[in-house]
Amino acid sequence: MRKPPTHLLYLHGFRSSPQSAKARRMAAWVQANRHELHWWCPQLPPSPREAMAMLAETLAAWPAQRMAVIGSSLGGFYATAVAERHGCPAVLLNPAIDPARDLAKYIGEQTAFHDPAERFFFRAEFVDELRDLTPAAITDPQRYLAIIAKGDEVLDWREMSARYAGCRIKLLDGGDHALSDFDAHLPDILHFLQLP
Repeated sequence: MRKPPTHLLYLHGFRSSPQSAKARRMAAWVQANRHELHWWCPQLPPSPREAMAMLAETLAAWPAQRMAVIGSSLGGFYATAVAERHGCPAVLLNPAIDPARDLAKYIGEQTAFHDPAERFFFRAEFVDELRDLTPAAITDPQRYLAIIAKGDEVLDWREMSARYAGCRIKLLDGGDHALSDFDAHLPDILHFLQLP
């Protein structure tokens, strides 16, 4: 029987940040209800290899049996890699399935969603780094909860559902890529993570 996590990691999506609505909402819930929970929502560097190296360095000190990860979009792809590496539970919010394919068209200068003045360069080699990070398979479907919106305007819900077949999936008839109705799904996320 899995124990509730003492450490919770949140991974944002492409061009996003810890300032995303979902990240801020989760941080606020932790602060209000489980302030003893170790919460970490880092700003991820544009390089997938650097992002995973940064995560690996910190997570090496975390208790694998008592950690969990939540990831949105590209963060959902990273969260899957983290969950496969550490054997921890993962909640995926409209997770990217093939970001190497999808982000190839974004090579060049990009702006950050939450601060348009902030710019970064998405390099061609980052696509290869994403390809290298793709987990071969989902080894333990029970470890995953995927919340997938059929109304996602960025990613294909059928592809997401197929990738996480056998996992717990909450399939929304409408919705959007940002999961604007995130609060409605918070009880399911907390229940899955055993955070009453």
